Amino acid sequence: MNLKKWLLGIGVCTLAALGSGCGGGSTATQPQQQTGSAFVIATDAPLPSVVSFQVDIMGITVSDGVNPPVSILSNTQTVDFARLNGLKTLLDINSIPAGTYTTVNVMLANPQIGYLNVTNPQTNPPTRPTISTLNSSTVPPVSLTTSNVMITLANPLVVNAGDIDGLSFDFDLRHSIQMDQNGQITGVVMPNLNLKAVTPSDADAYIDVYDTGVFSVADSSFVIQGPHGHQFTVNVNDQTEWENGESLSNLTTTSIVEISGTLDRTSGAILADTVAILSQDKFYAGGLVTYVDPPTGQANDFDLYVRSVLPSGTGFQSGQISTITLTGDENFFIYWWHLRIPSFFFNSSLMVPGQRVTIGGPFNNGAVTVKRVVLRHEGHSGTWQIGSTDAGAGTFQFNSNGLAGVLFNGPVTVFTTPFTVFKGGLTGLGGLTGNTAIPLRVVGLVLKDPISGQPVFVAHSVEELTN
Repeated sequence: MNLKKWLLGIGVCTLAALGSGCGGGSTATQPQQQTGSAFVIATDAPLPSVVSFQVDIMGITVSDGVNPPVSILSNTQTVDFARLNGLKTLLDINSIPAGTYTTVNVMLANPQIGYLNVTNPQTNPPTRPTISTLNSSTVPPVSLTTSNVMITLANPLVVNAGDIDGLSFDFDLRHSIQMDQNGQITGVVMPNLNLKAVTPSDADAYIDVYDTGVFSVADSSFVIQGPHGHQFTVNVNDQTEWENGESLSNLTTTSIVEISGTLDRTSGAILADTVAILSQDKFYAGGLVTYVDPPTGQANDFDLYVRSVLPSGTGFQSGQISTITLTGDENFFIYWWHLRIPSFFFNSSLMVPGQRVTIGGPFNNGAVTVKRVVLRHEGHSGTWQIGSTDAGAGTFQFNSNGLAGVLFNGPVTVFTTPFTVFKGGLTGLGGLTGNTAIPLRVVGLVLKDPISGQPVFVAHSVEELTN
């Protein structure tokens, strides 16, 4: 598996299909219209304290400048960009006419911002954080400066017949959500979108995370259910990693899985690098740990800021903080934990605010009975602390100014491993030096140091940011 593809995040795709037209009369027919596939992969640039930026994508169209624009999105999709934290996922797949497309139009509506209220995080015991939500009817109200964003591609999107190509879609929240001189959210959203044409083999087309339910299972593949009932095939092989020792034989139509992988250039199927079962009970919820009770020892419960729920409509509230009860019968797992560090584990005694987790189990009468708790990757933006690099230990200190930064007390220690990918001009820890704080984005796992009780970060990638 190519670990350099790891830090990437959210996507829309389009599968190949054939369309034909018939001419009048019995002696002549019009030639078939050739079609290909276009996909969109999207991600975000996080903003401090913002836990949620939800917006309706009413449509995405591409144009060749001659013919009418073509839609590459099936129906409206509501996307919470802030939950991605630098990761990428799949939204949809549809077929479009083969051609060369030079411009993209993105139609947006109904923005909503959620942010975390943390009061005296250094108190003992700390106070449970709360969530505040801003929308069009709050004070201040949330509004878009424009609902239609037209982008001219630096390199055109070339969709060949029977092929699959697409777009990388980056919603830069740091430069979109406007702040006043005191750092307060004004409610004004000036959409700052970065789009570029990509192919399935490009790093920006890699699907880091895709959470979905299993529809059916075959010998070497399974079918998943995407948005609006759209179904996709997922192929697995001997190189596919199954988390927690499970396999294709463990999948059922009640399973909810997380997939990482690439798109097949011709079929549009997903070739899975990694598959993790998040739930075997047709219900899961994912989000951010904001409070653990008690803070030390075995936890009896924890607060989860819920960012995603499958299936929707259960009454379990996305966008709210829910208290999750633990009984001691849960199984704890770490997703994509390639390097076992003996001193770091994950269980009910090693939970800490700032961790990104999912829970799975049966959901009845408005409550979930937790069977699985899975620790998952997350991304943080912030700065390298001057003079903190320890090449011998493979560590440095990092001041996270993103969401989880408000849950940490001071800088967090970042552990690098032989699997850590350095990006943005960095080639290793040797680049983290000098007398100036270096802006970084770190993606990896937040773990609790069993000795100090403080959160630490095991980095899968470290990227120097240019702005």
